Amino acid sequence: MKIPALFAAELRRLTSTRMRVIALIALILVPVLYGGLYLWANQDPYGNLSEVPVALVVQDDGASLNGADRNLGDEVADSLIEDGSFDWHEVDAAGAHRGLDDGTFDFAVTLPADFTSAVASISSKDPRQAEIDLTTNDANNYLASTIGSQAVQRIRTTVTEKVVREAGLTMLDALNTVRVKLIDAADGAGKLTDGLGSAADGADTLADGAGTLAAGTSKLRTGAASLASGVDTLSSGLSSLTSGAEQVSGGTAKLRSVADRVGSAADRVSSAVPTVRTDLTAALKKRGLDDAQIADVLEVVDPIGTRVGELDSRVQQAVAQIDALDNGAAQVARGSAKLAAGAATAATGAHTLADGVASADSGAHKLDDGAHTLATGIHKLDDGAATLRDALRAGAEKLPDDSAGIRKEQAATLSDPVGIAEDSLTQAQNYGAGLAPFFAALAGWIGIYALFLIVKPISKRAVTALRSPIRVTLAGWLTPAALGAVQMVSLFGVLSIALGFSFTHPLPTLGILLLASATFAAIILALNVWLGSVGQFVGLVLMVLQLVTAGGTFPWQTLPAPLAALHHVLPMGFVVDAMRQVMYGGVAGRAWTDAAVLATWLVGALLVAMAGVTRMTFRRTMRDLQPSLIG
Repeated sequence: MKIPALFAAELRRLTSTRMRVIALIALILVPVLYGGLYLWANQDPYGNLSEVPVALVVQDDGASLNGADRNLGDEVADSLIEDGSFDWHEVDAAGAHRGLDDGTFDFAVTLPADFTSAVASISSKDPRQAEIDLTTNDANNYLASTIGSQAVQRIRTTVTEKVVREAGLTMLDALNTVRVKLIDAADGAGKLTDGLGSAADGADTLADGAGTLAAGTSKLRTGAASLASGVDTLSSGLSSLTSGAEQVSGGTAKLRSVADRVGSAADRVSSAVPTVRTDLTAALKKRGLDDAQIADVLEVVDPIGTRVGELDSRVQQAVAQIDALDNGAAQVARGSAKLAAGAATAATGAHTLADGVASADSGAHKLDDGAHTLATGIHKLDDGAATLRDALRAGAEKLPDDSAGIRKEQAATLSDPVGIAEDSLTQAQNYGAGLAPFFAALAGWIGIYALFLIVKPISKRAVTALRSPIRVTLAGWLTPAALGAVQMVSLFGVLSIALGFSFTHPLPTLGILLLASATFAAIILALNVWLGSVGQFVGLVLMVLQLVTAGGTFPWQTLPAPLAALHHVLPMGFVVDAMRQVMYGGVAGRAWTDAAVLATWLVGALLVAMAGVTRMTFRRTMRDLQPSLIG
């Protein structure tokens, strides 16, 4: 018998009755059901998180934040409910606890009473972290707890970005205000500098004037001292003059008295002359003188009367002059007395003036010193104002001059400064597609394992009749390999059509599945040839080992060292890697290497099986003669 005949004979045996056909079909569908149902259930679990019920407890009392009354708890709750990432239910703390106990909620998120105030404390002297309380119940679902932790981290990130964005915008607005104020201050300092420059010029002029004033007051002080001395001398002289004038006035008064008496006498004498002439004429007449004689006598006497009149006139003039002299002397005495008194007052005033001028001179010198000090200070102040102006302008230039729109963008960047630029060399279509290589490989092993429950590994009739280990081995391998190929084609159809997974290289993907199934068939064949039913059990153990070492879910580097070592040996890990390369569009060289390893396992397993068939052909053992205890 040839290999096709042995293959046909085994198929006829498997389909000889209706029950065998049903059993065969059921076993062929095992990998389709296992892989298809599992990947269907996990096709996109993260896309259905909106169906996960979550309790949301808002206890926030609110607080003042950035100058406004805010309640971040309510704002976060509104944002979460609007986002719809989960099936949020806003309840109180008791309701959340009951829901976690009875499984109504998968986890609960609580925003405590001091949530907003804790966030606002970052600008206080007692800053503290705000807390978001996550309550889970692993008795409901462990992964739900993990997802809850991730959800809280996203809430924390969202709140942080919101707070930092608002605080950053406030800070940037404040910096812009500071910049404007610095520019205004710099302009003011510039005006101050200009004013101080003018003030400095004025102070210099004042200092020069103060110097001139000090020199003038020094001269005035000397003159005032000389004036005081002169006035003292004048006052002394006037005192002497007053004393002499009083003496003169006293003398002229006496002289006036005598003159008045002489004048009166002379006036009486002059007044008596006519009477004397008359009396003389009468007397002469009595004496008997005639008129001629009397005329001669009167001619002699009349000149005397005339002289007496003239003398009286002179005396009266002298008396008038003496009276005038006396009046003048009295006036001089009175005036000199007044002048002396005025001179004394002037002397006092002169000394007061001298003292005042001395004080003024001292003040003028102090003013001179102060004016120079003031000028020096104003020059320093001018230099300082110029330095202040330049520093203010330099400080303003260092602050950004951004528009309100740019500041908003900067605040947004400040709240989320680091973005993630995702660039995948290869990318799975979704979560289910990401698990497909692993579960397809595992389904392939399970499918072959299930087939060997009804497929005979080796036909003992053929071993005895043919005595050809190669043909017997290939015939024993061909049946499960062909049926496994049907399984893999069916599974590929479910993945690509029913589940809609995309394949960058569909035919190589199908080829890897077929190669994997054929390799698994050879391995389990070898185990059955050498160990019989025990080999079937070892195949189950190998499946479990490969389930944990293939690196289908977590990276294989996370495995314990013994299991990580098996990853580099057992074939399922190479199937998973090859599937990923051809399904996602990875490195073709890696896929070829994986295929080469699988081919090595295939050939090696067939050679091991052939060795077992050879032993069976030429040498029987007790196991060949007695049935296995486990089947």
